[in-house]
Amino acid sequence: MSERLVVIGGDAAGMSAASQARRLKKPGELEIVAFERGHFTSFSACGIPYWVGGDVEERDDLIARSPEAHRERAIDVRMRTEVVEIDARERRVRSRDLASGAEEWTAYDKLVIATGARPLRPDLPGIDAPGVHGVQTLDDGQALLDTLTKTKGRRAVVIGAGYIGVEMAEALLHRGYEVTVVNRAQEPMSTLDPDMGRLVHEAMTGMGITMVNDAEVTKILTGEDGRARAVATDDREFPADVVVLGIGVRPETALARDAGLPVGEHGGLLTDLGMRVRGPVADGAIWAGGDCVEVLDLVSGRHRHIALGTHANKHGQVIGSNVGGGYATFPGVVGTAVSKVCDLEIARTGLREKDARAAGLQYVAVTIESTSRAGYYPGAALMTVKMLAERRTGRLLGTQIVGREGAGKRVDVAAVALTARMTVEQMTALDLGYAPPFSPVWDPVLVAARKAVTAVRAGGA
Repeated sequence: MSERLVVIGGDAAGMSAASQARRLKKPGELEIVAFERGHFTSFSACGIPYWVGGDVEERDDLIARSPEAHRERAIDVRMRTEVVEIDARERRVRSRDLASGAEEWTAYDKLVIATGARPLRPDLPGIDAPGVHGVQTLDDGQALLDTLTKTKGRRAVVIGAGYIGVEMAEALLHRGYEVTVVNRAQEPMSTLDPDMGRLVHEAMTGMGITMVNDAEVTKILTGEDGRARAVATDDREFPADVVVLGIGVRPETALARDAGLPVGEHGGLLTDLGMRVRGPVADGAIWAGGDCVEVLDLVSGRHRHIALGTHANKHGQVIGSNVGGGYATFPGVVGTAVSKVCDLEIARTGLREKDARAAGLQYVAVTIESTSRAGYYPGAALMTVKMLAERRTGRLLGTQIVGREGAGKRVDVAAVALTARMTVEQMTALDLGYAPPFSPVWDPVLVAARKAVTAVRAGGA
């Protein structure tokens, strides 16, 4: 007898789960129905800044698989249809067609919640004025591009200086705008420690971006036409022909909360290692993945909310395998992320200093400067590496890298070391690739590890 899998959300986690389940179960064994309230499935939200900035030419280049392609694989994708209620007791969901308003109930044997995250949109005067844009979906990206095409002025204000904020600052700079970034934190990129964020600040200023830190936006000022004309803080106004929100996201879990499903301290759904939602209400029939869940931090042992497509796709693979009768787990993350603003590469993995303190860990922190290649080889670029290690054991706790070409992906070495729970002394023996065009004799990550070893020994380990 055929079972029915219902998927809520048609992007990375949801459609990866549906596709993997379909690989394992034929249509006669498993019916798959997926609901998506937007216009697109399986798209790269991470690529939107590069599309807006012109590095990616076409919107469709960001779409991995269209609704039609999913339907050809016997996945019943229902677009522009929003699930508005989960009835876990009766194992059914209520959906609404956004065009007609018609509603219907759909029963499920197994349910996947992949509702993603919602951009933070503070309740400020003028926040909904024309000319103010978020950048979460392809529709958002198209709306922003339309505004950039129509707007005669060339002044842009980005609110927020996290990953989205700095990437959108670059995109607008490429479009020929005068860019101001208004940031409530001490330095941009609060995913870094402030001393490393300061390097990002200095580099962005050098690119011609105006950085305003320690500033709280109080309102969006509008003109006589109702459009945004400036961003105001307590003591200043910043003229703007377009405003872009890059404040961050929160798990989209209102639907799950209303159904009585458990959420964590960061607002994300709580799952087991197989991505099955915990608790008696789920009754073993509900899975969740992507930006709407919390994940285990393998370094601190705490749960975190990290909105990244890499995790979402892995969650989907795990869910699809388990729903389809196989077996897979998602053990957790170490918090690896890379980004860039123009030619500056920014990377981190593991814990920041404040994370280590919050986890009750005693640590040493070291910072080194090195180059991406042998110093005598043409194109060698400076980079700064900061490394944290546990004081007594020497276990690696985190690494941050800021530099030019060749800096960002070096963080992967540290990510592997964190996952393997290596000490910084063990890292110094890693047999990394060397040739003058690629690295100094001592790779910058290993230089930092050597300095961390010295600091650990001096600390009484």
